Amino acid sequence: MAKQFAQGKYSLKNPTKYVGRRTPTYRSSWEFAFMKFCDENPAIQAWASEAVKIPFRNPFTGRHTIYVPDFFIQYKTRKGKNKVELIEVKPDNQTFKESATSKHNKAHWVLNQAKWEAAGKYAKSKGIGFRVITEKDMFHQGRR
Repeated sequence: MAKQFAQGKYSLKNPTKYVGRRTPTYRSSWEFAFMKFCDENPAIQAWASEAVKIPFRNPFTGRHTIYVPDFFIQYKTRKGKNKVELIEVKPDNQTFKESATSKHNKAHWVLNQAKWEAAGKYAKSKGIGFRVITEKDMFHQGRR
């Protein structure tokens, strides 16, 4: 039996902050939680879901394809500085080589490294940031 993941369309509470072209669609409960955070956090000035397309080479096929990071966000830091970032939301077990213990997760890790390298170069060329956040970042509940 296949795992069921939380999926659906996100209902915006602050539609003026959303700068995406399509209704935001979450593909996991973590993406839903991040959408809610972006929508409701006053520091987030603008955000979009799956709005940027980045070319990269798939290390398994050798073909050039497209990577779409989960989020684009623009926000003010605590010190009042404006920042723009691309954000990818991923399970921790797909982000660190040591965490990828199954064959499936190891393959995801290899593919993700190629995507994230391309995203880092793209972001740098645009003068913005790129980062991957996991459940440990999102649900730390003050523990770090």
